[in-house]
Amino acid sequence: MKRNTWQREAVRGALDSTGGFISAQALHASLHATGSPIGLATVYRALADLAGQGEADSLQSPDGESLYRACSSDGHHHHLICRNCGLTVEISATEVETWAKSVAAEHGFTQAAHVVDVFGLCASCSALLAAGAASA
Repeated sequence: MKRNTWQREAVRGALDSTGGFISAQALHASLHATGSPIGLATVYRALADLAGQGEADSLQSPDGESLYRACSSDGHHHHLICRNCGLTVEISATEVETWAKSVAAEHGFTQAAHVVDVFGLCASCSALLAAGAASA
């Protein structure tokens, strides 16, 4: 178990106050804007530790950037993420779990793990896009 330092608590607090997924660089900038002297490398380490202990979710954006957010769910789960506004919804996906186990077994794999994050547009962003297209 990692020791709780002021830096780790600062990162955890900043992550808790962020609504959706955020990059380490953006979180670092947010901390600096509030006067924190924390270094970027420390932010990266704290985020990796929080993700490793299940206190933060971690995923890769469609462009390959690592993003983090405070985990609000116990156990394995998936996300629906709006590509426009960042709205994130935690979902369980029984069908995905069943499929992953089945495909792994079909190919002789055991102890298979998976990550499923679905990126799209939320209802609000879809409506804004449709309204913009209608007025053009």
